[in-house]
Amino acid sequence: MLEEVERWLNARSWSAGDRPLQRLLAAKHATGQSVSVVLPALDEEATVGGIVAVIRRELMERAPLIDEIVVVDSGSSDRTSQVAAAAGARVVHRDAILPRIPAVPGKGEVLWRSLLVTGGDIVCFVDADLRAFSPDFVSGIVGPLLTDPDVHLVKAMYDRPLTVSDGPAAGRTAPGEGGRVTELVARPLLNLHWPRLAGFVQPLGGEYAARRSLLERLPFPVGYGVELGMLVDSLHLVGLDALAQVDVGVRVHRHQDGRALGRMAAAIYRTAQLRLARGHLVRPTLTQFERGADGFEPRTYAVDTEERPPMAEIAEYAARRVA
Repeated sequence: MLEEVERWLNARSWSAGDRPLQRLLAAKHATGQSVSVVLPALDEEATVGGIVAVIRRELMERAPLIDEIVVVDSGSSDRTSQVAAAAGARVVHRDAILPRIPAVPGKGEVLWRSLLVTGGDIVCFVDADLRAFSPDFVSGIVGPLLTDPDVHLVKAMYDRPLTVSDGPAAGRTAPGEGGRVTELVARPLLNLHWPRLAGFVQPLGGEYAARRSLLERLPFPVGYGVELGMLVDSLHLVGLDALAQVDVGVRVHRHQDGRALGRMAAAIYRTAQLRLARGHLVRPTLTQFERGADGFEPRTYAVDTEERPPMAEIAEYAARRVA
């Protein structure tokens, strides 16, 4: 590991308990910064309501740390929107944001559009599939941004146990075995090509907070590459010392199957490849195999090849800021 990264780990890695809630409230009052929480959601009715309820109860009603909770629904077929609204979130549908640009499927697309429907100086993103949710996932990563003006982006770090789905160990959890795409794809890419980012424990984690002034200058890969792209681009824009991470404990969530992870890995590799060479994939597709009645059958999927420009370049966003 680079000496610079070792120094960064000591200076820019914290625990959620390092900044008590009262200290954060005092910093928020002193600086006048507002905080938005965004939950990108697709068919998450089982978990989104509980997350919203905890944030509203603990960080809005008991302690006024958060100014707004926005759930951006990207086309759910279940009751995600109704459950989120009933729990106290403002729900906005992806397709209703910036309708002149047709929406495409993908998490990054939702995060990019959320900048147009939130007002916080600090924007905190939280995945909507978390179970046993703790308010530390929000207060922990927002804390350094409220208390240290030199910090611009904070990632959550945590343990990710993997629940075994079959075999004699079915139902048991394997500590530290979650985050398979991180270990097999993202971490090798970062260590080899962007070694200054090698200190991030969860580079692909969906829980992170950043200053709007940074987010509006970043391009957003529309799909699963958004987290890796954001880290790499932030490093170039604001430097390593402006990035940080906070330990928030344990993250329990729904795990994807191997084929979905393969598609995620392809999108992440594409995001890295584009940033390495600003070139083009020869063939931006991924073929996977499933056993059918007549043996293994190929299934081919398109790899995300689109990115949204920095929000600061969008006329509607600029007009909103002037207004």
